Amino acid sequence: MLRDVLDIAGRGPWSFPPFNSRDPEGEDVRSASVGGFTAVYWINRLAGRLYVVGIVWLD
Repeated sequence: MLRDVLDIAGRGPWSFPPFNSRDPEGEDVRSASVGGFTAVYWINRLAGRLYVVGIVWLD
């Protein structure tokens, strides 16, 4: 399931809301949630890469 969350985030990284919507400079930090899994990731626009910052698994 975790791979699915990361796969979905990789396909459309801009489709998920910003992690902190009140921070105008932090729009590249996003969080993708599916079920009990949340992946917080950062989008590097210049390199065209997505970096995972943290993974949360609620049981």
